[in-house]
Amino acid sequence: MNSVVDPQVTEAARPAAGATVIPIQPVAEDAVESLYAKRKEIYPRAKIGDTLGLFQRWRWATVWITQLVFYGLPWLVWNDRQAVLFDLAARKFYIFSLVLWPQDIIYLTALLIIAALSLFLFTAVGGRLWCGYACPQTVYTELFMWIERRIEGDRAKRMALDKAPWGLSKAARKFGKHAVWIALALWTGFTFVGFFTPIRELGAEILALAIGGWSLFWVLFYGFATYGNAGWMREQVCKYMCPYARFQSAMFDKDTLIITYDTERGEPRGKGSKSKDRPQGLGDCVDCNLCVQVCPTGIDIRNGLQYECIGCAACIDACDHVMDKAGLPKGLVRYATTNSLTQHFSTDGLIKRVFRPRVIVYTTILLSVVAALATAVYLRVPLKVDVIRDRATLAREVIDDRGAALVENVYRLQVMNTTEQGRTYTVRVSGVAGLVVASEQTFEVPPASTKSIPLRVQAPADGVPPGSHRIAIDIQAKDDPAIKVHEATTFLGLRP
Repeated sequence: MNSVVDPQVTEAARPAAGATVIPIQPVAEDAVESLYAKRKEIYPRAKIGDTLGLFQRWRWATVWITQLVFYGLPWLVWNDRQAVLFDLAARKFYIFSLVLWPQDIIYLTALLIIAALSLFLFTAVGGRLWCGYACPQTVYTELFMWIERRIEGDRAKRMALDKAPWGLSKAARKFGKHAVWIALALWTGFTFVGFFTPIRELGAEILALAIGGWSLFWVLFYGFATYGNAGWMREQVCKYMCPYARFQSAMFDKDTLIITYDTERGEPRGKGSKSKDRPQGLGDCVDCNLCVQVCPTGIDIRNGLQYECIGCAACIDACDHVMDKAGLPKGLVRYATTNSLTQHFSTDGLIKRVFRPRVIVYTTILLSVVAALATAVYLRVPLKVDVIRDRATLAREVIDDRGAALVENVYRLQVMNTTEQGRTYTVRVSGVAGLVVASEQTFEVPPASTKSIPLRVQAPADGVPPGSHRIAIDIQAKDDPAIKVHEATTFLGLRP
């Protein structure tokens, strides 16, 4: 029997006799299907037991180290100025005794290459080590959650507080938490801008309410980003915004150390706190779910490797604590490789597989680039010279005091003294018989500055054939012979 699913058929398309007509039910106006899953609030536990686990201590060590460097570095003084300052307006980067100019972009390129190779190497060896221990998102989320726990309490208290009706106590705790968050975020934004604007001057401008528009914008922008990412979005940044989570698998292989759950040992899981009380046939997993409760992204590591896992190893510390209490061997959740789980490698075998060809190649290239950069910085001459020919006068004939005809070329030397002390330089020329400097041979350049020096070079007219001739211009510091630059250019003879 035929079925026609249309209550409004035309006369030509009317069903035949005996056919069943199934009417379409009207759709409710408020029936809306959302394409966005509402975020499920995550309440990670700070620790299991009375003390922090090994990996949690490592994470807090990196938090302290990175934040001491970040917040403290702009306040260090070096040679009567800020020790580390990226002065974009003056186009100078001050890094302790090193002053970098736009011409030193090669050093920045080398640093970026080192960062990329380090990421490849560390990921190939130990998975998402950067994400779990040193990523700013991880570090500031840890700081913000620490503040949250101090004001609202640990996991159970925060869950109860969020479910409780609004009252004076709840409002005070919530307001206090966000007030501290905002203060930390603004201080973070202030410190960030302090790397590009002298931080003491910036602080004085803020206190005097005379801060510039762009400086204020970046303080607020970076502060807002810190507050939003670490306070509100948290794991959503890692799960949805960070591209690293998506392409990390391209850098993994079966010998990469990742946080794993030993399914063969742990399954089937079941309750039972002590090893002697566990029924026969059960694995070592006591199904306490503490590994899920401590996870900052809310995943269950027992479901296998997931892109949401940031490699913080909090689940390892939680599981080891439970195994210790239950009298079972630690390491049910641990750093391991896919091959070590399937082929049951010993610890020595696991370590040997770490030093595989991919890791050796990454390490060799990385060490080579680091060595090249260190050598280049060590051998760097703090003097840069650009020789620019005077386009208005290519070559001209002049007469000296004795009436002899000379050929003169005019140049302009763009001299950059990249040190932080004023220096006196001498200039010499060579390459053509009788070639001399007709202008001042000695000049001074202030510290960390550029000076334009006119240079007139002369040679006997009868000793310079028509055409172009290669000459050398040597500039040397009078107080330090090691600071010298050799520049090649051309000297033009007179046309016949």
